[in-house]
Amino acid sequence: MSKIFVDACFGKETPYTPVWMMRQAGRYLPEYMAVRKEAGNFLNLCHDPKKAAEVTLQPLDIVGVDAAILFSDILVIPDEMGMDLSFIKGEGPKFSDPIREQKELDRLIGGEEAASKLTYVYETIKILREELDKRGDEKALIGFTGAPWTLATYMIEGQGTKTYNICKKMMYSNPELLHNILKKVTEVVKLYLEKQIQAGVDVVQIFDSWAAAIEPGMYDEFSWSYMVEIAEYIKEKYPHIPVIMFPKGIPAFYDKVYGNFDVFGVDWSAKMAYAKEKLGDRYVLQGNMEPCRLYSKEATTKCVEVIQETMQGKRHIFNLGHGILPDVPVENAIHFVNECHRVSGKK
Repeated sequence: MSKIFVDACFGKETPYTPVWMMRQAGRYLPEYMAVRKEAGNFLNLCHDPKKAAEVTLQPLDIVGVDAAILFSDILVIPDEMGMDLSFIKGEGPKFSDPIREQKELDRLIGGEEAASKLTYVYETIKILREELDKRGDEKALIGFTGAPWTLATYMIEGQGTKTYNICKKMMYSNPELLHNILKKVTEVVKLYLEKQIQAGVDVVQIFDSWAAAIEPGMYDEFSWSYMVEIAEYIKEKYPHIPVIMFPKGIPAFYDKVYGNFDVFGVDWSAKMAYAKEKLGDRYVLQGNMEPCRLYSKEATTKCVEVIQETMQGKRHIFNLGHGILPDVPVENAIHFVNECHRVSGKK
């Protein structure tokens, strides 16, 4: 059965413009919070395929989005490479053993050995594939990974950061070590996405959440080239699987975007018209409503109408310009999805 979301990723004509939201399986849903409480903590939930599958499906049933995105976390990769990951309440993810020297990188496992340890992710996908096929609808399943640069920032800093000073000190004073980290992570990511595809995802997205930390002139060298390497590895082996690239906060780099992938995720820092002008002839565009507009139904409707007018329903997927926030009312998320369907002509 042809899936509308997959067709849209390939730029094919679709009866309406599909929509999904980054972080759509998450804290704004009381049903998600109930399952997370049952699991004990966030990491336990990621490691429990049945519960992870349950929360992946919740936005399809509650909010009405056109695609499910696998519930997991980008940091399961460095965790399974051998780093010590914990999620501290109120502080977010932390690694107790950040990578600052080559010998610390050398102790991490890589390649097939690391990718093979993420069995709980592949098991979650298999459960989801079976359930979605059983439903017989056209909802697609999106797999994902963090981009090597975004993963490296956590691995080097040891936690989230506003300044990225340790990473950027390495970028300018020891670029060889940073490239070694990026190369090792890239090899794991390629195999991780490949195994997700083999387990049953329909589409993959590469998130570069911290792209804006790199100056535009250095972005290709330390992030984009690695993302393209991953995308081209997937497209060469699995041409039927759409690849979405989402680098957040880099409109200054749009002139230099290249590579074999299908969809470019536009974050809310760029105007959709600008993204269309620079990239719309080569890639399907995804996005890009400012997530905080979800606090107002009126502001949501206004933005959805402007995006629709800009894109005219062509070569586009509706989404937010980043993830949905935890205190957004569920009815407002439903309103967003309904408005995307309304303006794009869903019957």
